This record gives sequence, C-alpha cells and structure tokens, in this order.
Amino acid sequence: MSEFASGPAGRIARVRALMAERGYDAVIIRDEANLRWLTGAQGVFDFTGELPHCAFITADETLLHTDSRYFNSFEEKLPEDSPWKLDMEVIDIPVWAAQRARDARCRVIAVEDTMELAFYTGLERGLDDAGIACGIVQMHGDLRLMRAVKDAEEIELMRRAQAITDAAFEHMLGFIKPGLTEKQIKLELENFMYEQGADGLAFGSIVASGPNTANPHAISSDRVVEKGDFVLMDYGARLNDYNSDMTRTVVVGEPSEEQRKIYDLVRRTHEECVRAIHAGVDGRAIHELSVKIISDAGYGDYYGHGLGHGVGIDIHELPVFGRKSNTVEEGAVITVEPGVYLPGVGGVRLEDYGVVTADGYEPFTTSPHELQIIDC
Repeated sequence: MSEFASGPAGRIARVRALMAERGYDAVIIRDEANLRWLTGAQGVFDFTGELPHCAFITADETLLHTDSRYFNSFEEKLPEDSPWKLDMEVIDIPVWAAQRARDARCRVIAVEDTMELAFYTGLERGLDDAGIACGIVQMHGDLRLMRAVKDAEEIELMRRAQAITDAAFEHMLGFIKPGLTEKQIKLELENFMYEQGADGLAFGSIVASGPNTANPHAISSDRVVEKGDFVLMDYGARLNDYNSDMTRTVVVGEPSEEQRKIYDLVRRTHEECVRAIHAGVDGRAIHELSVKIISDAGYGDYYGHGLGHGVGIDIHELPVFGRKSNTVEEGAVITVEPGVYLPGVGGVRLEDYGVVTADGYEPFTTSPHELQIIDC
C-alpha cells in the first residue's frame, strides 16, 4: 500500500513528491475528478465537463480558483484542516494561473495531458504578458496512475456505495416479473438506490431482457419481460462522489439448458479469474485467462470486451484487465466482469468489484453468484 497518509493531505504529498522528482515548480490541475481527489470536498463538483475550477500547487502552496457558483460550497465542504486557499477573482483562468506562476517565480510548470488546448495557449500568452520565461510540460496520466491506488478513506466510501447497490439487487429480485418493461424495471432500480441514500447514479443503468441481453451496452426499451427471459442489470450507486459497479443476470421462470450452460460458464470464468488476481499481476494476463476459459468452452466469438476496469471517482479508471499490459497494484479497486452474448438468444454478464490485496482480491460485492430464478 501507499507510504503516504490517507485522505487529501496524503494525496497532495504524493503530488509534491512527484514534483520534486521531476523538477516541477508547480502543477496546474483542472480535471474535476483529480480536484475532488486532491481537495476532499464532497458534493461540490458536478462533473459536467465545464471545468470551472483550477488548482495551482507548489511546494508550499495549494491555491484553488473557482467562481461564485461554487465558492460558498467549497468553504462549507472543504475538510476543516484543508490547506486550500480559495480565490474567485473574476479573471480568465489561464491569466490567473500565469500570475500565480509569476508570483511563485516558476521556471517549469506541469499541466495535465488532458488539458484543453485553449487553456494551454492561453497560459502561454499569460506567461508572456506576465514577463516570465517558464517552460510548460505535460503530466502523462500521472494523476490517473496515482488515483489507481485507493487509500482507506476511498475504499470505505466505495464499500458504502456498494452496500446500496447490493440492497437494490435484493429488492429487484422481488420486483421483476413478466409484464414489466425494461424501462419500468430500470426506474424501480434507480429510485430504490436513491431511497437507500445514493447521491446519484454511477452511470446510466443498463437493464435488458430476452434477446436484448446479447447487447453488452443495451439501451433500456419498452420491451415487455416474458417468462423464460434473461434479465441483465448493470448499474451502480454514487455516494460522496465515489461509484460502485455491479452486473447481475437473472432468469424469469425455469432456465433452459442453454441458459444454464452459458451462465455456469460465465460464473466459472469469473471465479477462476478472481483466484488468479494478486498485487503486481499484469492486467492483460487476467483478461487473457478469461478469454481462454470462454474460448475453450466454444464461446470465444461471443465475448469481445475487456474483463474489468478500475473504479473510483470516475466509473472507468486505471488499472484495467484488458488487451494492454498494465500492472495492477495493491490497493487498486477494479471490476471483474466476463460475459457471453449470443445474438438473437441472450447474454450473461456477472460483475463484482473490489480491492486488490497483497495476495488476492477482496470483493466489495456481496450479492450471490448463483443464478437467481424469478418465480412466476
């Protein structure tokens, strides 16, 4: 696990350690997930893609520019011992950042590699106008890599989000029945999570039935559930800006022999892959294991997506169990979600998420892996 303390103070220390190693005098951060991670301010960021905030971090200062829509919320929701100094001066944000670089006598500034080109060029102009010769370099995914390893505070938030998600599955087992549409099931699922305390949805829930379950990212429709259908639910709760993620596939009425066969294959694939996970493993190796198991059973053409992805403030984070090599470190929170999808027939996906430990994988998910049969 990380040598740094849990919470925002430890995360800022990790950034400063990187700055010292690389020779950066300051870093500029605008991505809202990165800012949520660094500030610890819960329930302030709306993640609309507008990017209304800007952080400027040096070896001894943590400055945050925002505007009047968010200033009071930050004052209320930053942790009591927060080192962040707030500013809502009405000014172009690149100019603000350039002035901070001038005041700190910076020679090298690092920016996120996702930084908007307009901000980057505005920063260059601002530095020129401020009369400061300062180099700008890119951080190539450094903060995303840091966020891949969760601290104790983050893990607790995700356990709580998953508890809501598990409760929703138990509720849906008593709700689903023939005659309901996919949209009606989705509405009940999402309303229940809100009633259980979710702040929002981790993503747009996927509820599919019958042949639609063969589409991994099906859009819920007015299709009416019938006896003999698979019903697939891929969903998650959002709590204090952290997400959960789970998929369960149930059957309405007694399953056919083929339905049992593919469900049992997906379950076996899931459980064998989980047993192979440990800190330091290459995520590609775990994905390739899932492909081998499903292919050896004759269904390789019906499994096309990656086995898993990191989860946190964003629903898709590092690391991944996929086609590209990447190290999965202790403390990573990641999904395991194999699937088999037969066009015109139906599909099965079984997804948990949990934390990678020194010698294994600890799921946050408690919902059963056994095929759940809806009586009708």
